[in-house]
Amino acid sequence: MLDQPFFGERLKALRLERGLSQAAVAGDEMSTPYLSRLESGARRPTPRVVSYLAERLQVSPRAFADIQDSPLAQAVASASSAGDTVLSSELAAALRAEDRSAPAALRWQALWLLARAHGAQAQHAEEYQVLTELAAVSDELGIPVLRVRTNTALAHSARSLGHIAKACEHAAAAVAEAGSAAVAEAGSLSLADRTAALDALISAQAEAGQLAQARAGADELLALTEPGGGAALTRALWTSATVAIRQGEPTRARADLERALASLNSQDDLKLWMRLRLAVASLLLQITPPQTAAAKARLDESEPVINLVGTEQNRQELSLLRALLAFKEGRHDEARELCAALEEREIHLSFRDRIRLEALRSLLGILDGQTEAGVVRLQQLAQEAQDSQNVELAAELWRELAIGLAELRSQAS
Repeated sequence: MLDQPFFGERLKALRLERGLSQAAVAGDEMSTPYLSRLESGARRPTPRVVSYLAERLQVSPRAFADIQDSPLAQAVASASSAGDTVLSSELAAALRAEDRSAPAALRWQALWLLARAHGAQAQHAEEYQVLTELAAVSDELGIPVLRVRTNTALAHSARSLGHIAKACEHAAAAVAEAGSAAVAEAGSLSLADRTAALDALISAQAEAGQLAQARAGADELLALTEPGGGAALTRALWTSATVAIRQGEPTRARADLERALASLNSQDDLKLWMRLRLAVASLLLQITPPQTAAAKARLDESEPVINLVGTEQNRQELSLLRALLAFKEGRHDEARELCAALEEREIHLSFRDRIRLEALRSLLGILDGQTEAGVVRLQQLAQEAQDSQNVELAAELWRELAIGLAELRSQAS
């Protein structure tokens, strides 16, 4: 027999999660008053009663056990202490074994940790799948802040996969939820949650070519984060610079980037400091003409930190940016060597960076005399970006093709 009052508390929680009355759970073989006494802790359940109630609630009998001793609770505790970069097979197995018998709040925490671990290892398809399941649990719990966080994470994951329309959809849902009357009344949503949702929407809109909306959102984001400063303002300036470059405003972009770099000390957030420098270098290489010296300085700053705390994805991003830098400076042999080194590794890059790597290989092929094959491949990549509704990436690829062909003509003359 299971101990009271825990059994009664779990019984009531499972019943309410399913929206059932006491009479509906009691059925024909148990009286409602007896079920009420079980829930209050006044009666202790027999093994037969536990089996009957488990069948009525469509859970395993172990769903009534003390959740603190459950395999899922232990796996959550282990995964939490292991950090984001450790993908716990124990956690994934415990989630499968629970079969919805665990409390929704515990399942949410487990799925959140699992999704974050997938993301840290650049397993974006797996991350998106787990986050989709997490969204269903968030709806089941009915807690607005959890829906905001889940949709924000889904937007980032969809962007990494190149699903820009989906990213816009998830981010818009997060922003709408964050601004809802229920959230405002509860006062449960932090500034960090609200700005993260808005940032996700701006980033998706910028890639979709919705630049007017993205600019308005970026200005709103700056206004929200300016008073508090810190990492939130750093991210807002980074986002604002990205939008400015897409709008063809390099002066504003450089000003935002300089402010972002000055606003964050490496001791405040080392990983953000590192990621910011990679992002700044990438944006500087997208400006016309590319700011190669400044981009190199940012890459040189980031490399020791990447070697210390970076992920495999960070290291591959650094290699790709060094290859792009070498190409834009005319060091084509070095660019070829860096691309070849990346080809030997399992690629952990996002959709956008995978496309940029393939485009660079095609441009190098054009310079090597494989003009027709290189042009065809760049056209295919541009179409792939267009099909994913990443309008800005498609435009970037057409520009790169034009630049590559112009350089080829210059060498021939």
